[in-house]
Amino acid sequence: MGKKSKTTGSRRGLQVVTLCISTTMVLVLLGMVVFTVLTARNLSSYVRENLTVTVVLSDNMTQQERGAAYNRLRVRPYVYNITYISKEQALKENNEEMGIDPEEFVGFNPFPATFEIRLTDIYANSDSILGVMKELHSIPKIAEVHYPEDLMDKVNANLSKISLVLLVLAILLTIVSFSLISNSVRLSVYSRRFLIHTMKLVGASWGFIRKPFLYRAIGVGIVAALLAIALLGLGVYGLYVLEPDLLTIIGWEELTITAVAVLLFGIVITAICAYLAVNKFLRMTAGELYKI
Repeated sequence: MGKKSKTTGSRRGLQVVTLCISTTMVLVLLGMVVFTVLTARNLSSYVRENLTVTVVLSDNMTQQERGAAYNRLRVRPYVYNITYISKEQALKENNEEMGIDPEEFVGFNPFPATFEIRLTDIYANSDSILGVMKELHSIPKIAEVHYPEDLMDKVNANLSKISLVLLVLAILLTIVSFSLISNSVRLSVYSRRFLIHTMKLVGASWGFIRKPFLYRAIGVGIVAALLAIALLGLGVYGLYVLEPDLLTIIGWEELTITAVAVLLFGIVITAICAYLAVNKFLRMTAGELYKI
């Protein structure tokens, strides 16, 4: 009798371990999707904020006028960053890149002074840029304004497609994850279906019968979530070691949201699955339990 009890306990322990491992793997996948969606949002902002508008200044613009224009632009909501590049600096950069000094051929510095403006991400689109261009042209002594219109449209179109793909992937993976965890929890409850029926026969309420199964499922969900968070953390650290510049698009906010989302997924999904699985067996008669 003791040997049988020990065997049954070992089998149940193995089922819990199996459920925990399978749930951890599923939560890792869910966490990866959540993390990717959040990171894609930051990447989108980063790419847009690196689209540069070049404002060419007239040669007859005085230093006072240039300073006034700079101060006016740097506080505008569409300006993420503004850099002044003088004629001398532009000539020096060209000489370093091309290895040729155009002054030797034309006798003067052909490069104009410019403002290099990086737009905030919400203004880096075809609709908003029109208002920005209009305001820039209204500034006195502004000769020309250039911006990568085609590149901006392509970037926004590609980012929209990526966001849509990630959203669809997140929905599909959530459905698949729920199904996988549900099957694992159902198998765990299945082995104790006759105990559930016995408790029902002696007058135990459905809520009383469900309680230990829910507690166990939630416990497994928490442990699996913590393991998944640890694995995801190791993955992020590995990415950081390989490419430290990833910190420009990965912050504590994204890591925290991902960890909280994984923990909530682990608790909610396992609890719902256990609730549904126990209810299924509670509704069955003794004859039906023998047939499944």
